[in-house]
This record gives sequence, structure tokens and C-alpha cells, in this order.
Amino acid sequence: MLTTAPTPPESQQATPLAVELDGVLARTDTLHEGLLRLLKRQPYLAPAVVGWSLRGPAFLRAEVARRVELDVTRLPYDEELLSRLSEERARGRRVVLVTEADRRVAEAVAAHLGLFDAVHTSDNPLSGPREEVRRSAPTRSLPRTLLKALRVHQWAKNVLVFVPLLAAHKALNASLLLQALLGFISFSLCASSVYVLNDLLDLDSDRKHPTKRKRPFAAGDLSVRAGLWLAPVLLGAGAAVALLLPREFLALLGTYYGITLAYSLYLKQVLMLDVLVLAGLYTVRIFGGSLAVGVPTSSWLFTFSMFLFLSLALVKRLSEVRRLRLTNESAAPGRGYVAGDYEQLAMLGVSSGYLSVLVLALYITSKEVTALYLHPERLWLLCPVMMYWVGRVWLLAHRGQVNEDPLVFALKDKVSYAVGLIAAGVLLAAT
Repeated sequence: MLTTAPTPPESQQATPLAVELDGVLARTDTLHEGLLRLLKRQPYLAPAVVGWSLRGPAFLRAEVARRVELDVTRLPYDEELLSRLSEERARGRRVVLVTEADRRVAEAVAAHLGLFDAVHTSDNPLSGPREEVRRSAPTRSLPRTLLKALRVHQWAKNVLVFVPLLAAHKALNASLLLQALLGFISFSLCASSVYVLNDLLDLDSDRKHPTKRKRPFAAGDLSVRAGLWLAPVLLGAGAAVALLLPREFLALLGTYYGITLAYSLYLKQVLMLDVLVLAGLYTVRIFGGSLAVGVPTSSWLFTFSMFLFLSLALVKRLSEVRRLRLTNESAAPGRGYVAGDYEQLAMLGVSSGYLSVLVLALYITSKEVTALYLHPERLWLLCPVMMYWVGRVWLLAHRGQVNEDPLVFALKDKVSYAVGLIAAGVLLAAT
């Protein structure tokens, strides 16, 4: 609930209602958001930012505001407070915006909301008696918000580190299983670090998206400052776990983090390169599992995974382009795709998915299979199973029923579980 400092009832109409911008009216800090946008667009200004900060907060705010224009129409405002201010002003009460933010930012917010009789910044402080609106208590539990920011559900992708162990038929080796588990934890912590950083850098585009605008940083449930601390802590924790594994795994983890960071900063905006990078990152997880347990992985598995994961990455892009069509938008913010790419994306994705089945068929006829399976001819049953699953995923995506990461979708899909059990049964029968 919103609270205010007590004021005698008879003087309320004469006493202005003062509202702070950062952290009260908007559940964010406009300076931190401005800095993020500035460093995302012009990272070479980082040394200059340090110099500005040494000259004082006011100078820093002015320099950032001069170079970055915040989209004040999409800031996470406190809707309950906006209603209260509207009611107070309708009663004839004077409502003023009080902030340490740069005047350009404050005046843009005031112009957008149309609720304030005056704007007072550090160069024009408000004097005299006032009633101040205090910061409202969080409406969501912090642990749940943190878990959402870390995107724990996306950790499911990292089960791919166990694939080399399963492919080598060594899943019952307790020592190797523990190493694979450590690899899973390390990848998950590093992935969450990237997710946090990605959400901080994507505040503008996320707030324009119908579902991503509910993410903790975009919605203001977690502060930008918290995110700037959380990202390096998660990365450090992931690296610490990786130190318990072979050095090659740590080197691969660093490569993975570097690629994902480059993807968040730039590569996801490049047409087709973004899905190739996503497919490569899935395959890197398999390679990481191989390095973690010291079990070599065949080139067949890498080739199969590249085609399959490219297909799944294209499913994700197809879902986004489909949303563009439904909302009559021409292009996705921060992406390289337009609404007219729908058919071409579908063609590329289905082709890639069925190429992965072809690779599987060629693997079944290779010499490597006879060394691992007593009845390799039974593996042919995997091909129709895979053709069914790939085709079904693409049909559902075409209908708009796959609106998230396809692997996350599969974890919620009963049919995918059934397909997985059938595939496991075929593998056991062939062993």
C-alpha cells in the first residue's frame, strides 16, 4: 500500500503533494537506465563515464541525459500511485514532481503523464511544507522474483551436458555422473548471468513486447543496480564450480560466455547469424559435457545436433515473426527479421530438422554403431520417431502453439515425453 507522511486534514489542500521520480513514481532509476543504454550503444565511453562520475552526480546525470533519450512512455510506473495522483489533482490539490534526475528526464516524464503542476530538480529544489509520497512495499516475493530473473526454467537446456555420458553408455559411472552434474551447474550459473545482463540491455525492446515486459527488470520488480551486482556474482560462481573440472572445460565455459555476451550485445540483431549462433551454443553444451567427463564425442553427434538445434532456433524466430503478422507490425524490435520472412523461415527450419534425421540415418549405417550396440538395426526405429517429433513441433509452431523456447516447450509437452520414452526404449532394445 502507498503511504504518505502525516499531514493535518485541514491543511492538506494547501500543502502540495510531492512525488519522487526514481524508485517511487517509476520502479526504476533513470540514471542507471540511461547509463546502460549509453554503454550499450557507445561502450568506448566507459572511461569518460568514470571521469563524469568523479565530477559529481549532477554532472554525470547531465552528460548521460545529453546523449541518451529515455523512452519515458514505457517506464515501469506505479499504476496505483498514478491513480492516486489523478484523484488528488482532480480535487484541486497541487501535485509536484521532485527528483534528483536531470531536468530533461524529469520534464519528459511530467509532459508524458500530465499530472504535475511543477517539476523540481536539484537545481530548483522545492521549499516549504509538503506531503511526500513514500516508496511502496514490493508486491512480489523477492525469492520468486530472483528465480524469474535467473530464468531457472531455462536451465533445462543444460541437460545437454549429460548427452556424451549417455551416448558412451557410461551414465551409471558415479564419478563421471558427478562431473557431468558439476558441468550442468556451472553452465546454468553462467547462463543466468547472461540472462540477467541480456535483460538489462534489452529494457526498451522488452517493454514493447507483450510478455517480455513482465520480466523483473523491465517491470521494475528488480532494480538495475541489483542486476549489475547479480550478473558478475553468478558468473564468478559458475567459474568457481568449473575449477573443479578439467581446465579445458573452464576454457570452453569462457568461450561460451563470450559468445553469449556477443549475442546479447549485437549478434542477435543479425539476420540468420543469430540462429546459427543459438544452434552453436546448444552444441557447445554437448562439447562441454564431453570435456567435463573426459569422454570423446563423435562428429556424428555434433553434426546431428547442429541441424536439429538450428531447426529449433528457427522455430523460436518463426513464433516471433508470426506475432508480427498478428499485430500488423513490419519488423521485430532489436531483431533482423520482418513479417514477410515467415514462409522462408518455415522452409529453412523444416529442412534443417529433417536433415538432422538424415544424419541420424547415416550414423546408423556407420562402423561406430557396431561398437556400441548389439542390435544396431533396431535403431532404425528412431528415424520415424524423430520425423514425427520434428514435424509435430513445426506444425504447432505454425499454429502459434509454440510461443517460447522449443526445448522449454518440450519439457511441458506430454507428447514430447512420450516420444522421449519411446526413443529411450529403442536405444535400450538396441544395446
